[in-house]
Amino acid sequence: MKNKVTISVEGMHCHACEVLIERKLAKQQNIISAEASTAKGNVVIECRGDVLDLRKLNEDFKKEGYRFYIPSEEKSNAKNKKNILMVVGLALLIIIGFYTLNKTGMTGLVSVSATSSLPAFFLFGLLAGVSSCAALVGGIILSMSKQWNSLYSRSDSFGQRAKPHLLFNAGRLLSYAAFGMLLGALGSKLQLSLSFYSILVFAVSVMMLFLGLQLLGVKFLQKWQIRMPKRVSHYVSDESKFRGKIMPALMGALTFFLPCGFTITAQGLSLLSGSAVQGGLIMLFFALGTLAPLLAIGLSSVKFYEKPTWAATFSKIAGILVLFFALYNVNAQLNVMDWPSLNDIRVLAAETPEQIEVDNDLPPIVNGQQILKMEASAYRYNPNYLKVRAGVPVKWKITDVGTSGCTNAVISRGLFEGEIHLTPGTTSVKEFTPATPGTYKFSCWMGMVSGTLEVVAADGSSGAVEAVNAPAVDSGATGCGGGGSGSCSCSGGCGRPDCEYR
Repeated sequence: MKNKVTISVEGMHCHACEVLIERKLAKQQNIISAEASTAKGNVVIECRGDVLDLRKLNEDFKKEGYRFYIPSEEKSNAKNKKNILMVVGLALLIIIGFYTLNKTGMTGLVSVSATSSLPAFFLFGLLAGVSSCAALVGGIILSMSKQWNSLYSRSDSFGQRAKPHLLFNAGRLLSYAAFGMLLGALGSKLQLSLSFYSILVFAVSVMMLFLGLQLLGVKFLQKWQIRMPKRVSHYVSDESKFRGKIMPALMGALTFFLPCGFTITAQGLSLLSGSAVQGGLIMLFFALGTLAPLLAIGLSSVKFYEKPTWAATFSKIAGILVLFFALYNVNAQLNVMDWPSLNDIRVLAAETPEQIEVDNDLPPIVNGQQILKMEASAYRYNPNYLKVRAGVPVKWKITDVGTSGCTNAVISRGLFEGEIHLTPGTTSVKEFTPATPGTYKFSCWMGMVSGTLEVVAADGSSGAVEAVNAPAVDSGATGCGGGGSGSCSCSGGCGRPDCEYR
């Protein structure tokens, strides 16, 4: 007599869990078929006879860390709450460490140029691997670890499970060296727009948001996972020859086109090198610097996924981190495109009555131009709130006091085209005329450090008396100090060929 029964399963967290449970159940004599579902948290078993021995099932799957129970059974809420607190705590520690590293501007300690030594680019890459590359590429590695792990069974060794991560980084190294040579050969002929990079970051970050929510176990998203058909998955579990040898390497190679500020800086310097060999070596040593941190992220995920009890916890931690990195990147691109972002909250919160009173002082007009002055460092622009008159030419003088690979270029899509390129120890000047009153954002090209420039009507209540033939007095319209303090996580000279100001 055949009978179908639905049993809840605790401990499933990915497609690989489904395949493992189905294959192991199918080997038992009284079971005809089994279909497991991570999204539903259960397994439908077709068996011979009316009774399944849950005690025996739990003994058989004890090593794998799964627990079978009927839906009416109560689970231990105390244990679940403890696990949630641990997951959130660990994730917050990592996020705080990441934010602190960027906030303090520690990534500005290494500066590179087109003539820097190759070891300098290695150190530059090392900083990238623990900062912005951790946010973008590291987030992708964390989100893909679960799918890569699903290509292997529990019996496979750590070395076998690590293959996708090794291939990912191998593809990354080869790609960076090859494209670096191409950039060096092309010189200054290759130009990619900021809009292209912003759209690319948005696309990657939205994908990361979905993957992060899936890692956190949001059930309605589990059905949208990109996965192989069950039949193919069972075949993959049996045949070691077909285990994703190409896709991880290809994905690693394509990270060359992800707009991490460090990467763009290295790419720009490869262009400026004017040599295919030098360009290839610059990108290779940069990628070698990122290798250790990114490989550590990937291999740690493999170790955690070896044990289901650890895997579930790691999936939750990874999910929180992936969501954080995705939102971090999306928020930065909102700044780049002059759209509302979380940075605006800090601006509004900082606008106290005392500060607003100071903000009413507009910059002086010297020889028909409004004179603004600002300093740029590795982690902020100071001041990052400025005010000018509409219809009156502006002369914006920005002094580089030690910028990073992102903060060494200032953009403002609503006010002018292109970038203001900054060089350490010098003052760059940008002249433009704001036409329409309103509030505009300016930021580094990655959007992670930002500020606000308010344009008011020329006949505004707060105005400075025009200084005709007066000595040039530089003034920044100091004020709220709000806006996007925080690090762009990049170091060194930009070297981008498409900078508007040189």
